Amino acid sequence: MPTSPPDAMLRLPFIALANLLLLLRTLLGAPFRLFAASHRPAYVRFRLAGDPPYREQRKPRFSLGGGSRPEPADVTSLERFGESLRLLAKDPKVKGILLEVEELGLPGAKRDAVVALLAEFRAAGKRVVSWAVMVDTDTYPVLCAADEVLLAPMGRLELVGYSAESTALGEGLSRIGIRPQFIRRGDYKTAPELFTHPAVSDIQRRTVESFLDERYATLVDAVSVARRKTPDEVKALIDQGPYSGPRAKAMGLVDALVDEADLPLHLGLVKVEEGKAPEDVEDTELEALDTYLETVPFPPVKWRRMKRKPRLALVPVSGIIVPGKGNAGGRLASTDAVVKALRAAGRDKRSKAVLLYVNSPGGAAIASEQILEAVQRVARKKPVIAYMDRVCASAGYMVALGAKELWSAPHAVVGSIGVFAGKFDTSGLMNLLGIHKTLITRGANAGLLSFSRGFTDGERAALEADIEEMYQSFLGHVAKARGRTKEEIHALAEGRVYSGLRAKDAGLVDKIGGFEEACRYALSLAKVAPGDFELKTYGAAERRMSVLRLLMGAAQPQTYSLCSVSWNLAGQERETLASLADETGWGSWLRELVREVRGEGDHER
Repeated sequence: MPTSPPDAMLRLPFIALANLLLLLRTLLGAPFRLFAASHRPAYVRFRLAGDPPYREQRKPRFSLGGGSRPEPADVTSLERFGESLRLLAKDPKVKGILLEVEELGLPGAKRDAVVALLAEFRAAGKRVVSWAVMVDTDTYPVLCAADEVLLAPMGRLELVGYSAESTALGEGLSRIGIRPQFIRRGDYKTAPELFTHPAVSDIQRRTVESFLDERYATLVDAVSVARRKTPDEVKALIDQGPYSGPRAKAMGLVDALVDEADLPLHLGLVKVEEGKAPEDVEDTELEALDTYLETVPFPPVKWRRMKRKPRLALVPVSGIIVPGKGNAGGRLASTDAVVKALRAAGRDKRSKAVLLYVNSPGGAAIASEQILEAVQRVARKKPVIAYMDRVCASAGYMVALGAKELWSAPHAVVGSIGVFAGKFDTSGLMNLLGIHKTLITRGANAGLLSFSRGFTDGERAALEADIEEMYQSFLGHVAKARGRTKEEIHALAEGRVYSGLRAKDAGLVDKIGGFEEACRYALSLAKVAPGDFELKTYGAAERRMSVLRLLMGAAQPQTYSLCSVSWNLAGQERETLASLADETGWGSWLRELVREVRGEGDHER
């Protein structure tokens, strides 16, 4: 929505004054930066660790509690990393970057995005040197995206391929007098098998193997291209892992072994005088981007703009979908929080479109249908695109169906269209412990979910009918959203789990792509011209998980449609306690000015 004339007039003095201050700050600092230009670093250091977000997170204006500040070299987002590389690529005095890689926890889509940014930087004629101490199988392709791969002499390369462990507790539970009683719709809905089966089923084994095959093939392809080896050579090297630093170098998996302190010397940034040993050279540190900017006379300035950037609303659905209240994000996605976030995104007139980011293995059927209805309501007002880069299965997939299009990363976990429900009959364990319960009911099925006995024939028949009804409803939602018949969807359903690529072939998702591509496509549906845009997140993650709430929730009768493949979900939960006071007069004026200078002026007032 274009800035209205009254709003523009209101913003004009703040923007003008903010830009004037930015100009003064740039001009006053220029002589000092000009003086330092002769010391401009030839290599700029970046540290890639953990799981940085796709886009930079805005800092709250007021907050209680601080949290640790990132180190100057830390990659704080893929967006900022890309901006930095593009800036450095234009500087003829910069030879390249040193990328330190440490304990990455990136999903495949983010790894691909990082590799693409490095390839773009190298295509501009710049050099990328990667360095690490410990490297695992998932991290190695990122390290290989460099011109030169370095490892610390004491470092290790844990290149061993992929493995997955499936567990079956059925026999163990029976030994202690617990009988799991679950009813499922679909042979591929294997989640209950964890409790019911004495051994892993063939279906579960084949499902896991299909994902391992895809990931393994992608790994072999990435390493063979980067290290100029044949696929067979790479497979043989994987089979011989893990590697110490010297063995990794001998096998051609890394180019050199270099201590961190010796990196400047290795990069040619330090000259060793004749007659001096390398260890006698004075230590020199590789500089981060902040130091580089101090040597650029006129660094890029983010001027405040009269016309606000287009806004895209981001609504995350992260974790197990549960009914009730609580904040969206983290390990639980509660109905109340997600629906409120969707309504807020729909009401935001500046948000031209909505990106629904789904990272959920499933959850309660009733909760997912409530969220689906909320997604559909927003989609009637503005374009909604669903994006998945980790897990979008079962109830998570149902939620995504309300979007206009479904986008997936190549190796995300998608599908698992099915339903199951059940309980644990603990009567055998109670008898062993000498605990006796008497169940008194009024109503044939009143004791349906009692743990003190198993299902009666009538209860089982009633639950089976309920599960079948829910399954047919699920098929109906998918069929309507995907433009297929229920029979066609049933052939793809019954709990089957797909990778993003296979889900695309099956017609369960529309496009394979990255996060930024999905964002820009959503805005294009809203007729927004290509260019920079602002991403605003609706729904904040919880800082702590309440054990009491989990236990209370587990005690309630729910029918779940959980993903049948166990997956390691990254669930970092945050909560910021903020307080804003009503301000008038000079106080309000100064606050607005500070926001403009700090780049926060395009928030809704």
